[in-house]
Amino acid sequence: MELDIKRLTSIKTPAAFRDRMKDLSLDLPIDDSIQLAPESSMAQPIDLGGFKVGNRYCIHPMEGWDATTDGHPTPDLIRRWRRFGESGAKFMWGMEAVAVRPDGRANPNQLMAKPDTIDELCKAAEECLEAHAKSFGSTSDLLWGFQLTHSGRFCRPTDKKKLEPKLVYAHPILNRKFNLPMDYPVMTDDDIKDLVEHYVKAALLADKAGVPFVDIKQCHGYLGHEFLSAFTRKGPYGGETLEQRATFAREIITAIRQVAPRLIIGVRLSAFDFVPFKPNPVLATGGNLGPGMPEEYADFLPYKYGFGIDKENPVQYDLAETAQYLKMMKSWGVSVVNISAGSPYYNPHIQRPALFPPSDGYQPAEDPIINVERQIQVVRKLKQAVPEMPLVSSGLTYLQEYMPNVAQALVREGWTDFAGVGRMVLSYPRIIADSLEKGKLEAKFICRTFSDCTTAPRNGIKSGCFPLDEYYRNSEAGEAVRKFKKEQKETLKSVQGAAKAAV
Repeated sequence: MELDIKRLTSIKTPAAFRDRMKDLSLDLPIDDSIQLAPESSMAQPIDLGGFKVGNRYCIHPMEGWDATTDGHPTPDLIRRWRRFGESGAKFMWGMEAVAVRPDGRANPNQLMAKPDTIDELCKAAEECLEAHAKSFGSTSDLLWGFQLTHSGRFCRPTDKKKLEPKLVYAHPILNRKFNLPMDYPVMTDDDIKDLVEHYVKAALLADKAGVPFVDIKQCHGYLGHEFLSAFTRKGPYGGETLEQRATFAREIITAIRQVAPRLIIGVRLSAFDFVPFKPNPVLATGGNLGPGMPEEYADFLPYKYGFGIDKENPVQYDLAETAQYLKMMKSWGVSVVNISAGSPYYNPHIQRPALFPPSDGYQPAEDPIINVERQIQVVRKLKQAVPEMPLVSSGLTYLQEYMPNVAQALVREGWTDFAGVGRMVLSYPRIIADSLEKGKLEAKFICRTFSDCTTAPRNGIKSGCFPLDEYYRNSEAGEAVRKFKKEQKETLKSVQGAAKAAV
């Protein structure tokens, strides 16, 4: 079966892009040219919690798996943050994830929010601000902060390759997928209450250090996200109603509002989920993983293991609860929500569209632009449902050369308030500045979604753009990534050859 996938690099003009959208029956606006500041819709300021943000570009939080084992910044991390500052974006969403408790780290080299790290974290952030001021003159309209997190089901606090999960509830597919028995212990209510206190303490540390913004992370299968689908959990932190499942976040956010009223609070949210996916082994060829397909879920209908999901058809979204949740968060004092989807651990195609999968992923089962358009339409629908909540869009990296053309159309038409940019700035730190100052991009720096920045940490290697950033390409980590990918491909070829011979 030949899939209808067309590389973005083969689409040479915005008109051809529109033709491709028609071919796929997608609704994705694009402008014919990149507008310059100050006229561009992307150059217009916007108020968030009393702070005037200077433009409509937001840098997503991105971990490098490269802090010290006790949660302090390193030169690699500071280099990355300086490049964020050089990007030209005026909203640094949480810089990167900072664990509020040691057991909640996604890897042993994740930053931690504690009394002996907060000053160094702020000094690292100052490097970002200094780089921005050097390039653009002022940081008075640049909003920055930290993303507060606990990784829950995907904790690896002591070993980069070993999960030490903290579960909210037993998930019949994910427990099996990650080799956990269904009676694996879930977090107690007392442990959750202690964790709430750690979030509040971390936010108070940030506030006292002069940090203007914190994100209470609720996305990508991590702990905050999992609470939103805890239909089967008993007690105060789960249940059938959204009010019950929102208790964890509500307790954190309302407490922060009381002890640190100056802080601007945001939430990065997986607005919808799908059932977990896996590679289709029948269609795996040439040392490549097969295209993605859903795990078997027929025995679990109606499906009570995802948020923003159609319970009768869990490969479709249902935004009724998501819109309700945005209104709830607004009432608690949340100023902005960064919309994402699903999880990179079990259905990465809906969250991080890419032509080339990471080592633990699967090949595209459809043109990745379909997954981009889905996320954009979700933000558009949520903006229509809750216009009072400022929103950040995600999933735009796959648009490559056309990211600025699409972003400015989305903001101008009111489909979103911010265009969020992530891994694109790892390879091309000045992509936003070039778009607003020159109206054109340098093709040689543009991310082509090779996913090495994800493959590396999945295999215990620090993250970076190994194909396009010489700093990482020529490093020991770069050599380790290339070696791993070669060995994985040879192993897959061997397995596929044996399976074919057996048939």
